[in-house]
Amino acid sequence: MTQTSEKLWNANFIKVSAANFLLFFAFYLLMPLLPLYLHDTFGSTKDVIGAVLSGYVVAALIARPFSGYLVDTFPRRQVLLICYFFFFIFFAGYLAAGTLLLFGIVRTLHGVPFGALTVSNSTVAIDVLPSSRRTEGIGYYGLSNNLAMATGPTVAIYLFNWVGSYEVLFWAAFIIAGIGLWVDATVKLKPRPKVEGKRPVSLDRFFLVAGTLLFLNMVAFGYSYGVLSTYLAIYAKDTMGVTSGTGTFFLILAVGLMLSRLQGASALRKGRVVHNASMGMLISLVGYTLFVAMPNLWGFYGAAVLIGLGNGHMWPAFQNMMINLATHDQRGTANSTILVAWDVGIGLGVILGGVFSEHLGYASAFWSGVAVNAIGIASYFAFSRSHYYRHKLR
Repeated sequence: MTQTSEKLWNANFIKVSAANFLLFFAFYLLMPLLPLYLHDTFGSTKDVIGAVLSGYVVAALIARPFSGYLVDTFPRRQVLLICYFFFFIFFAGYLAAGTLLLFGIVRTLHGVPFGALTVSNSTVAIDVLPSSRRTEGIGYYGLSNNLAMATGPTVAIYLFNWVGSYEVLFWAAFIIAGIGLWVDATVKLKPRPKVEGKRPVSLDRFFLVAGTLLFLNMVAFGYSYGVLSTYLAIYAKDTMGVTSGTGTFFLILAVGLMLSRLQGASALRKGRVVHNASMGMLISLVGYTLFVAMPNLWGFYGAAVLIGLGNGHMWPAFQNMMINLATHDQRGTANSTILVAWDVGIGLGVILGGVFSEHLGYASAFWSGVAVNAIGIASYFAFSRSHYYRHKLR
C-alpha cells in the first residue's frame, strides 16, 4: 500500500491520539480546582498558590528538551511507555501528600514525566501517520489534547459540585492515566533504521534553533492561557458570582475547538498553515480582550467561543510550522521546542498572574494576558512569518 493510499485514521494513530486525550484529560481534570484545593485545605494565599502550581510547569519545561533528545536517540516506544508509567504513578502522590510542602514537591516532580510524555507521544503520532497526510494528521492529533483541555475542567467542576470531594478527583485522574498507559502499550511501531555514526551533541539536539521566533510567539500565547485557565474559577466566583458556570465555560471552549479543527483541516491539508496560524491568533486575542473588558455572562461565554476557535486554528498550525523547520531526525526536538514554549508561557502566566491578582486584582492579571498576547501577534507578523517562509524545509 502506498503512502498516498494509506488511511489517516489507522489503528496506531487512533490509539496514540486516544492515549494523548487521556493523559491531558487526567492533567486538566485537576488544573482548575487545584487553586481552590490549596486554599481550602492549606489556607494558601494567591501568590503562594501560583508559586506551588508553577513548579509542575517549570519541571516539565526542563524535562522536555532532554526528552526530545531521548526520543530522537533511543527506541521511541520504550521511552513512551516509561514516561507514561511515571506520569500515571505520580497521581497517587496527591492522595498521600498531607502538607503543603509535600504537595508542592509531588506536584513539581510530576511535571518531569508529563513533559517527557507529551513529547514522546506526539513524536510517535507523527511516526505512525502516512507522510502524505502528516500535516492534516497533526491537526487532528492536536484536537485530542485540545478537547481534553476543554472537557477536563468541565468534568472536574461538575464532578466536584456533585461529590464535593477533592480526593475523588485525584482518584479519577489516577485511573484515567492508567487507562491511557494501557492504550499506549498496545501501539506497535516499526523499528527505525539505525543512523550510521554519532551525531555530535549540540544545542540543536535539545532546542530547534531555527524555530526560535515561533518559540517566543508561543510563549506569549501560553502566558495568556496560563492566566485564564488557572484563575478563571476564582475570578468568576469573586467577580460575577459564577460557580458552576465555569464548567460551562470550558464546555463552550471545547465546542469552539472542535468547530475550528473541522473547518481548519481542509486548509491544513492544502498546506495553508500560515493562514490558519494568523487567523487563530487574531481570534484568540479578541476572545481574551472580551473576557476582561466585558465582565458579565455575555463576555464570559463569548470569550470561551472565541478562544476555543482561535486556539483550535493556531495550535496545529504552529506545530506544523515548527516541524517544517526541522530535519526528519529532529522531529522530537521540534515537538519538544513548541511544547517547552507553551510550558514557559503557562508557567509565567501562573506565577505573574498570582502576583498581579494578589497585589492589583484579577482584572490586572487578565489584562496582562491581553497585552502579552498582542505583543506575540505583533512580533509574529513583523518577524516570524517571513523567517518561516525563508527557512522551511517542506
